[in-house]
Amino acid sequence: MQAQMKEWLSKSTKKFVENSLVQGKIIEARPREVVVDIGYKSEGIISLDEFVDPSTAAVGAEIEVLLERLEDDNGMVVLSYSKAELKKNWEKIVVACNEGATIQGKVTKKVKGGLMVDIGIEAFLPGSQIDLSPPKDLDQFVGNTYDFKVLKINQDRKNIVLSRRELIEQERDEKKQKLMNSLQPGDVRTGTVKNLTDFGAFIDLDGLDGLLHITDMSWGRLNHPSEMLKIGQPIEVQILEIDREKERVSLGLKQRTANPWDKIQDKFPVGAKVKGKVVNLLPYGAFVELEPGIEGLVHVSELSWTKKIARPSDVLAIGQEIEAVILSVQKEEQKISLGVRQLEKNPWDGVPERYKQGDRVKGKVRNLTTYGAFVELEDGIDGMVHVNDMSWTRKINHPSEILKKGDDIEAVILEIDIVQQRISLGIKQAQDDPWAKIEEIFKIGDLVQGKVTKIASFGAFVQLKNNIDGLVHISQISEQHVEKIKNVIKVGDDVSARVIKVDRENRRVGLSIKAANYSIEQIQKESEAMDTLKPGEDLGAMEHAFERAKK
Repeated sequence: MQAQMKEWLSKSTKKFVENSLVQGKIIEARPREVVVDIGYKSEGIISLDEFVDPSTAAVGAEIEVLLERLEDDNGMVVLSYSKAELKKNWEKIVVACNEGATIQGKVTKKVKGGLMVDIGIEAFLPGSQIDLSPPKDLDQFVGNTYDFKVLKINQDRKNIVLSRRELIEQERDEKKQKLMNSLQPGDVRTGTVKNLTDFGAFIDLDGLDGLLHITDMSWGRLNHPSEMLKIGQPIEVQILEIDREKERVSLGLKQRTANPWDKIQDKFPVGAKVKGKVVNLLPYGAFVELEPGIEGLVHVSELSWTKKIARPSDVLAIGQEIEAVILSVQKEEQKISLGVRQLEKNPWDGVPERYKQGDRVKGKVRNLTTYGAFVELEDGIDGMVHVNDMSWTRKINHPSEILKKGDDIEAVILEIDIVQQRISLGIKQAQDDPWAKIEEIFKIGDLVQGKVTKIASFGAFVQLKNNIDGLVHISQISEQHVEKIKNVIKVGDDVSARVIKVDRENRRVGLSIKAANYSIEQIQKESEAMDTLKPGEDLGAMEHAFERAKK
């Protein structure tokens, strides 16, 4: 009785403060809860869920609990074991570490914006602080234990913000510096392809990024690094240059193999026939890969002896296998010149024996240009007839006026240029020149008949016999003033005219329609006026001569 009285007095005199830690004793264990006596006038009930290990919640066990409230609606004291543990852990952590300290913890769950980590209490790990780059799958971290850096401690809100990323960066920087100090040019290191760009690839050398330029990847042609590398690929590279001040490292891949150009002249002597694959086509030529790292250029002029090829793409395609001949090798410049036409005999080699200047030849019109016609004399050999060599009598502005593709013609060889591979032909030279005996064909005063073939602002051209053209100046159309010749004469009209001028030197015949009914004396007078013109003076000056003749 005395002992009970003493215990009751002790309980009644003990001070209890809400939200404080108090000692308690488990006095009863139930299926889902335990009854705890803290020496207050009533006991408290704590759920077994608050215990990490429910087996520790046995009758008689002394535990520290948080006194949340002295009485609830039922007059019972409200206690919490888990909150007591949280309060104790918070105080321990605050004492044990400050902002910037490193602490170990276990990721417990994924939440909005990041992860929750158990470091004795729950702490928040933002998604941006999980790794060097924010991961897409946060579930992969749940259940794992890591070291973290304490970024922020909020005493009022009782929360802590952690970072794993800063520790990784710190570790990476230390490793990077250590690696930078240990590297030497010529070293071979294993790395991983981290990123690809148009100009090269960045290689992760276990904490230090190095640049592998596209020109140092292969001895051969490479249009883009992705043709031989992919992100995440392990690769062995050679250290080429180190800039310790700027922390830059240049890497090489092709340097780990022998330079195929070292013995290029032994492998590809001049004159040798080779096979290769077309890898690039440009306006001036085609690049052909002879072996990995070795390419040759076939210039567009070396594709054919006879055909005028405008672009290599007209006859070649990328990926096409072709044969060629080595024309030259420049080891220092790493250039090889190739020829395709050298695989065949040059048809021009025998031209001096087969053709001579002055020879009469036959051929077929193959093509027309503004200045002449190309005539095929034999397979691979063309001659060209200039417009000035097509007719003795007509002024040809375009070869289509008298020729068309496919016509068979006869011509005379005027000139042979083997170096430039040109043969000049003349059609008119295969015929007698009617102008040599022009005075026998036309005499001043002759009345001639002809057909108008062309109208110009200054007169009309009339085709006479022997395909000779005469010119009727506008002033010689009519006694009346003619404003526009096309109002009086049209192409195709048949006209009668008098010959009033014959100029063999300048190959001109002047005609007059209005003089068709002149007397011999009048025609003679007109002719004498024509003789006053200077040699070679254009017939356009006839108008002034006629005006002088009338005075």
